[in-house]
Amino acid sequence: MYGNRGQLARVLDNLIDNAQRHARTTITVTVTDGVRGVVLEVRDDGPGVPEKDRERVFTRFTRLDASRSRDAGGTGLGLAIARDIAANHGGRLAAAAGPGGHFTFRLPHAATTGTSPGAAGS
Repeated sequence: MYGNRGQLARVLDNLIDNAQRHARTTITVTVTDGVRGVVLEVRDDGPGVPEKDRERVFTRFTRLDASRSRDAGGTGLGLAIARDIAANHGGRLAAAAGPGGHFTFRLPHAATTGTSPGAAGS
């Protein structure tokens, strides 16, 4: 798989940071290598993302829980940045149905993309 290691690590960091903020007790990370690419899933046992907000959470500065302070809850940029990095690597990042928080990052195999986006630092 081609890609910028630092940027791809940032996707994982942002997803795990998000899960840590919302999980009650458990976070699960799975990676599956399939025919069309790699699928990374991050799940937590928190409240999840309501269906009506599953696209909106990727908008810069969006925070679903308005009662949290920026100091305690982040700036609302992590998921937007993660989605941009996913797209720059030919992948997709989406919020999925729960229970709990569930984010899916799909990244094609290098052979299927025809390019090597962000290959510097691979």
